[in-house]
Amino acid sequence: MPPASTGASAATLPGALSQPSPDTTAESGADLRHRPGDRAFRRSNLALFAAGIATFVLLYSTQGLLPILSADLDLTPGQASWTASAATLGLALALLPASALSDRYGRTAVMTASMLAASALALALPFAPDLSTLVVLRILQGAALAGLPATAMAYLAEEVHPSALASAMGLYVAGNSIGGMGGRLASGWAAAAWGWRWGLATSAVLALLAALAFRLLIPAARHFRPAPVDGRALARTVSGHLRNPLLLRLYALGLLFMAVFGAVYNTVGYRLVSAPFNLPESVAASIFVVYLVGTASSASAGRLTGRLGRRGTLYVAIGVTAAGLLLSLADSLPCALLGLVLITAGFFAGHATASSSVGRTATTGRAQASALYLIAYYLGNSLGGTLGADAYHSVGWDGAAAVGLTAMTLAAGVTLYATRQAVHARRASTPRRSGAPARA
Repeated sequence: MPPASTGASAATLPGALSQPSPDTTAESGADLRHRPGDRAFRRSNLALFAAGIATFVLLYSTQGLLPILSADLDLTPGQASWTASAATLGLALALLPASALSDRYGRTAVMTASMLAASALALALPFAPDLSTLVVLRILQGAALAGLPATAMAYLAEEVHPSALASAMGLYVAGNSIGGMGGRLASGWAAAAWGWRWGLATSAVLALLAALAFRLLIPAARHFRPAPVDGRALARTVSGHLRNPLLLRLYALGLLFMAVFGAVYNTVGYRLVSAPFNLPESVAASIFVVYLVGTASSASAGRLTGRLGRRGTLYVAIGVTAAGLLLSLADSLPCALLGLVLITAGFFAGHATASSSVGRTATTGRAQASALYLIAYYLGNSLGGTLGADAYHSVGWDGAAAVGLTAMTLAAGVTLYATRQAVHARRASTPRRSGAPARA
């Protein structure tokens, strides 16, 4: 997921709230979906875990290599960042079509084709002769990868018993997290030792092994029933969501939080290998271990929402992210690292809160509502990553931090507007006592 977050709920992905097919239950009334303890349940869990690893190893394979790419190909940070932004852009553009194809041709078929196509493109990446070829291949790779997030949760919802769905989805999201972090680390360490082409080759091999494991492990779908692709119905559903003010605000928040994440993680490697820190490239690549902070902050976001409400949690996430950006401005390695921890924690908490709210807000077409959130989310990564890298090239880390602070200021404005709308709605729905003056 950034990455897909470890705290992403079922509502984060298209199809996550799909209803089981009518044939899920046998005539006797017994539910035939996979349960804990079943061999098929274990296999489906491991298969989706491997799928999550493959997807996010590939999606962020160049992010840890950007300083090395810049040095080897004589690129500015903004130019090099396109190798990271291109993949998330391709993914965002292909999400809705991939979701529709899975409804027509089946979940396992689309997931398998998605991973094998993306892995084949990954094997071609190390041989790219120049930046333009690399960017085109990354766009195609991102589009190929769209079949996973658009389909995996739908497969689990159809094939796994509801009592075990949360744990199965949690394992899939854990694969996302491990793939996102592990892919950055493995490619970064390999590139530091042998060059960026070997870094990309390492990611390709890891993803291909995970894709093969998925194909060998995934049980055949027993409850999928193909449905024709109805373009008009899809367009009506999507346009309806885009006219929903609350959903639009959630989409904007996903975009803005991810813009911060893209701006920071596309440029932090450049900062760490430059003065005043001058860290070795292998050490700078290890900074992605901070990604694990998202596990704790995503989990705590749910508890915080129970105490402060959704908007209260968003204010906390925005404040923590902004505090981290401000702290990172100091030319002190402890401050820079602590700032990165706060930025990461705030981002994951904000993303988990916004994404989990989408499914609760959409009363119909939840799969498409979640797909639109992911589109905004990944577009935010592409936009923030590119703007942040350009700003870093122009004025240094202060520029990248300014991009992040601007995004958080806009997020605070969106949340404040939502708060005021909620207050007005409560006042309008509360009947006044007879003779009581109306409030302004």
